[in-house]
Amino acid sequence: MKNPRKDMANALFSELLMADQLARNRLSKVLPKGMELSHFGVLNLLTRHQAELSPAELARAFHVTRGAMTNTLNKLNWAGYVHIRPDWDDARRKMVSISPAGRTARDTALAAIAPLIDDAVSTLGEERVRQTIPVLRSLRQRLGEDDGV
Repeated sequence: MKNPRKDMANALFSELLMADQLARNRLSKVLPKGMELSHFGVLNLLTRHQAELSPAELARAFHVTRGAMTNTLNKLNWAGYVHIRPDWDDARRKMVSISPAGRTARDTALAAIAPLIDDAVSTLGEERVRQTIPVLRSLRQRLGEDDGV
C-alpha cells in the first residue's frame, strides 16, 4: 500500500542528496588549485565568525570527527591559511584563526564559485530561491537537533 507522506519524504531526501553531490562536484572543479571544499568551508566559517575557534568547535560545526578536522586544519596550516596556537587557558587545547593569506584564498575561492551560484539563482529565479531558503534552513536545524547542535 502506498504511503504518500513517505514517498514525499523519500523524494525530498533523494533530491537533496543528488543536489548536494552535483553541487559539490561542480564547486570542486572551480576552486583554486589545491583547495578542497572542506578547506573553503573552514575558511568561510572562520571569516564569518571573525573569532578564534577550537578544533573541537570546528569539528562540531561541520559534523565531522576531531581527527578529520585535525587533518583539514593541518593542510590549511601548511598552506599558511590559518594560525594555530595553544589555548593560554588550557594547554591541552588549541585555537584556530584565519590568516591574511587564508582570507585572500577564501575570497579567491568565493569569486570562483560566485558565477555558478549566480547562474543557479538566475535559472531558478530569485523569488523561488528566496522562498526555498527558509524551508532548507528549517530542515537543517531540525536535522541538527538530533546531534545536540
